[in-house]
Amino acid sequence: MTLLRYGRRAAVGVACALFAAPAAFAETNSGDTAWMLTATALVLMMTLPALALFYGGLVQSKNVLSVLSQCVVIACLMSLLWFFLGYSIAFGDGGAANGVWGGLNKAFLSGVTANSETGTIPESVFFMFQMTFAIITPALIVGAYPERAGFAFVLIFSSLWMLLVYAPVCHWVWAPGGWLYEQGVRDFAGGLVVHATAGSSALLVAVLVGKRKHFPHEMRPPHSPVLVMIGAAMLWVGWYGFNAGSALSAGQSAGNAMLVTHLSASTGALTWMAIEWIRFGRPGLIGTVTGLIAGLATITPAAGSVGPLGAVIVGFSASVICFYAVNVIRSILKIDDSLDVFAVHGVGGILGTLVLPLLATVGPLAPGLGDASTAQQAWVQAQGVVTVVLWSVGATYGITKLTGLLVNIRARPEAEIEGLDMHVHGERAWHGLG
Repeated sequence: MTLLRYGRRAAVGVACALFAAPAAFAETNSGDTAWMLTATALVLMMTLPALALFYGGLVQSKNVLSVLSQCVVIACLMSLLWFFLGYSIAFGDGGAANGVWGGLNKAFLSGVTANSETGTIPESVFFMFQMTFAIITPALIVGAYPERAGFAFVLIFSSLWMLLVYAPVCHWVWAPGGWLYEQGVRDFAGGLVVHATAGSSALLVAVLVGKRKHFPHEMRPPHSPVLVMIGAAMLWVGWYGFNAGSALSAGQSAGNAMLVTHLSASTGALTWMAIEWIRFGRPGLIGTVTGLIAGLATITPAAGSVGPLGAVIVGFSASVICFYAVNVIRSILKIDDSLDVFAVHGVGGILGTLVLPLLATVGPLAPGLGDASTAQQAWVQAQGVVTVVLWSVGATYGITKLTGLLVNIRARPEAEIEGLDMHVHGERAWHGLG
């Protein structure tokens, strides 16, 4: 298994010796390190300000600051929790239990020194890169309950969720010894670890928190398509760090991941626009950038396995399937997943994980599946999806109920009417952009 061919899976795999012995075994590569520092900054930008602006533009103007506040505080809180416990649970050595969790041997970065390395980069850089993933994943769930969730609930829920859902799944899929890793599950940059966990959890939280008072009989349009567009554009750029950075090196694997990421996003945006143009007679901006995000989320797990032609197929499939998933969630099931976290991120991440084996050999530049057959890999991928979704939903239910015993899940009725900005934070946004 080579780093060039298998991306993050192989790059993290070379860390086996690091976890088993304190001495570093590979010489740090300055080019790889420089790229990973850049990728880390790009992924952090995906949460702040990109996701915050994207979500903030989609809600009503009286709630935009509440969304921004939730995103920025989650970023700060997850950073500390990742340092305290999260990194160890995800990438530590759990000993006899290493198949299911990483233990606490790396809590507070215990044993990590200036000379510690993961592959060809300092472990401190690997820690920071992974931290940005631990930040954006619970932040994605903010889109399930805006305009009505209590601020204290958001903070407690996000903290427990990152430690009990995200970090363990991260260990299962990406860490050497993790049981899904050993099964051969492929998730290049987070289709399972990020999008399937956040999406499936978001759908359940939306049900448990309850609907907004005007849903579904009144569909209120986003207050600022301008902010939505700016946020989506920044997410697109940041996703280069998200996917290409997951190669953990500045080589051909990173280059291919960036290429297929761009093609899938472009195809997804144009496809969603075309669907709305045909169905409603107008090519909407909000729909176009939603298709863009669907294409990005769906290519994420497959960015290390498919070539350019496969990426175009992924982007097209993502928009078609996610578009109709939005309709099913909103109109048929009448679940108020307000900003379509499950329909776009959850469905996209799951779709990309499942189609990966089918598209890994499409086109001359597709990296392929190595020694695994398409049928074998498809079965492994399906097992990974079912396991991750079931764990995410079950754990999220318990976390939500526990958090509800400590604080109010919903904001007070008068806060929902007046808006969370003034009622909770005592501040009001400038409404000049729209």
